[in-house]
Amino acid sequence: MTEALIHTTADNTGDTAAAPGAQQPVDLQPSDVEAAVHSIADRSRRAARRMAMANRAWKDRALRAVGAALKANTQAILEANARDVAAGKANGTSAALLDRLTLTGARIDGLVAALENLANLPDPVGNVVRGQTLPNGLRLRQVNVPMGVVAAIYEARPNVTVDIAGLALKSGNAVILRGGSAAEATNSVLVRVLREALESVGLPADAVQTVDQYGRAGANVLMRARGRVDVLIPRGGRDLIQTVVTNSAVPVIETGEGNVHIFIDESADEEMAVEILLNAKTQRPSVCNTVETLLVHSGSTVLPAVAAALDKAGVRLHVDERIRAALPAAVDSVPAMDEDWATEYMDLDLAVGMVDSMEEAISHIRRWTTGHTEAILTNNLSNAERFIAEVDSAAVIVNASTRFTDGGELGLGAEVGISTQKLHARGPMGLTELTTTKWIVQGEGQTRG
Repeated sequence: MTEALIHTTADNTGDTAAAPGAQQPVDLQPSDVEAAVHSIADRSRRAARRMAMANRAWKDRALRAVGAALKANTQAILEANARDVAAGKANGTSAALLDRLTLTGARIDGLVAALENLANLPDPVGNVVRGQTLPNGLRLRQVNVPMGVVAAIYEARPNVTVDIAGLALKSGNAVILRGGSAAEATNSVLVRVLREALESVGLPADAVQTVDQYGRAGANVLMRARGRVDVLIPRGGRDLIQTVVTNSAVPVIETGEGNVHIFIDESADEEMAVEILLNAKTQRPSVCNTVETLLVHSGSTVLPAVAAALDKAGVRLHVDERIRAALPAAVDSVPAMDEDWATEYMDLDLAVGMVDSMEEAISHIRRWTTGHTEAILTNNLSNAERFIAEVDSAAVIVNASTRFTDGGELGLGAEVGISTQKLHARGPMGLTELTTTKWIVQGEGQTRG
């Protein structure tokens, strides 16, 4: 369940992952929380100015130092994470959120590998977007520059702490994190490790800070810190995202929930369909690029094999009447309700419906999509091109798993989140999406007539 963010007084009970060196605030008044968060933001702004001047080699050293520090502190991180996971289980946290909350040695190795990938990517800062020399001799360049202070509010996802910090550092920004109470112990260790790694290479520790020690009240102040924070990115469930979008005075890049669709047309290959559906639904059900609705063309012959494979993998099928009639007798299912077509299950559940045409499939997707990812499985080039042209989501995939809508998989090194809006950033947000642009105009005494 998404924790509420909006309260009128400080709420620190069970929600106080202290920043390195910080004292646990007790019964702070709202004005005290506001002053403290503003101080953090002001230190971030000073750190951001230093980060903006760091060259690529310096930033890459920092990323590799963070990776080495994560490896060196793996045991401490896992011990802290075990406490968070145990608390989550005791509090009745869902299996999907527990999966997102859990770190393992392999997942930490994955974070280290992502940091190395970031270090190997080109620096977006200074990239020339366009340029020209005007007839009057003025030389123009539009170049990428850091955003400045990037804030992130997220829940039960300690991997996001490292991903967002790494992307922010490589793109020359400072970052303020609000990781929530569910991962408070893990994030406390991670933030300490990040800050120490930055200091070890001569970059400001304040380029990575947290407001977790101020609980939900701190998150509320962060959302209102317009002028101190340049952009705010929420990442989590629908309730959290909409709370931030609705209440934030800071500009927000909206990341969206993933009601992801796969459409199997009448020409799709059976073996490919089985492999893709199993990967898209069962590899990691709790993440936003997992398929949640399967649409099958009435002329397709692959449904029995696909349904049997999903059923064997433990997927519970929520089916319409036509799908139920076409299922093998051995495959269990439950009737689909209207809410199933709108549900991001984040679990081993899948809504399955039958359609008679490409037009009907696209119409269904348009009605129920969250604009994240949609895929078509087909051997018909015309159908593939029509699907690409008519489906309006951040990612459209042909004959591949929806699990590829991911910054790491698409060569971005990592991602801050997956944007489902249409302004500035859309889809997986990597380094370039954490920059803005600056116009540079160079002349030799020209004046405007």
